[in-house]
Amino acid sequence: MTTLTYPEVGATRLGPLPEGYHHLHHRTAVGRGRSDFEAAATAVTEWRMHRASGARVHASAARAAAQVAVAVSLGAGPLRVTAHCEVVWAEYDATRTGFAYGTTERHPERGEESFVVELADDGTVWFTVTAFSRPATWYTRLAGPLVPLLQRLYARRLGDTLRRSLAGG
Repeated sequence: MTTLTYPEVGATRLGPLPEGYHHLHHRTAVGRGRSDFEAAATAVTEWRMHRASGARVHASAARAAAQVAVAVSLGAGPLRVTAHCEVVWAEYDATRTGFAYGTTERHPERGEESFVVELADDGTVWFTVTAFSRPATWYTRLAGPLVPLLQRLYARRLGDTLRRSLAGG
């Protein structure tokens, strides 16, 4: 187990999101029905969605569970950034499945991000990314408002990747 770099552990599960951080909430419909829900839940909790979006993922377990160590890398060459995290909660229910990871000492931000798939009463499958973060390094402080923009774009990319994977098969 590693040391998390923020005190509000678990806030993405039930809220409210803590003050003093940038907040992100992105929700998108990705499919319909029980089979799409189950496929999406598996893709999210087994790191497939992240990998299919172009991220490199190294995790200490094949499936998200509390205390699993995760390193997610984005970019190329010298512009590759690796974010070291630890899963702080995971939920596997009949209509809601997902997890959140929190930042550790080797992460460029401080905070938490959750990835949740829900099956609504009308059969719609929703994917939601919720996060709170603030800079932890000189380069994320220097990047200023660019970091929240990149986080929003990445959340949108994850939803698009999940939707395409369900539509394709």
